[in-house]
Amino acid sequence: MGCITKHYLNESAILGVWKIEEDIKTLMGMVELDEDDRKKYRVFKSNSRKLEFLSVRALLAELVGKDARIVYNKNNKPFLKDGSRFISISHSHKLTAILCSGNEKVGIDLEYMSANIGSIAFKFLNRKEKVTKNAEDRKYHLYIHWCAKESLYKICDKEGISFRNNIRIHPFEVKESGEIKGEVRTRKINESFDLYYSRYDNYAIVWTKKNYGDNKIPGEGQHLIVARPR
Repeated sequence: MGCITKHYLNESAILGVWKIEEDIKTLMGMVELDEDDRKKYRVFKSNSRKLEFLSVRALLAELVGKDARIVYNKNNKPFLKDGSRFISISHSHKLTAILCSGNEKVGIDLEYMSANIGSIAFKFLNRKEKVTKNAEDRKYHLYIHWCAKESLYKICDKEGISFRNNIRIHPFEVKESGEIKGEVRTRKINESFDLYYSRYDNYAIVWTKKNYGDNKIPGEGQHLIVARPR
């Protein structure tokens, strides 16, 4: 099916979602892999990982152009090789999502809502967070919390953040889509964030972006390395 969403959030931020319905041969024909990408691609044994890898490159090409290449800094945070944008990547089951911005740090997460997430909720929820008791909405509400915390973890780019102890999602009434508030509190971080969530079929998607005022161009003054396989 290809790119099912291409949403310009503002003049510099764009969010895209790709639905994987192509086979490997079709996706391979939609991307232009350089030698580094080809080396990483050959590492994958399973078709699912190959499809994920190719869908990320196909979606990136759709959003910012076929010449775009992914690299990582020393903390394994992804950027574009040309240093033009911050970028966050997520994939689950048949969907791949990318959020990128030229002047804002970003974080995105999507999850296919298949697991009995209620059985592990104690691992990532804290006492200040409230989840509906309505059985029809509870799974989606839990997945929003999980995806929101993943998005905040990504945007903060810090090791040692506990989902349960350091990230808090403010109470909210669950809807099909909406805006929520979150915060990250550690010895080094004291930040609040606006997050946005939505549902597509059986997927929960949450994303956030923030301009810190002193954001450098991605890669500027940082040690970038060729991307690990993703």
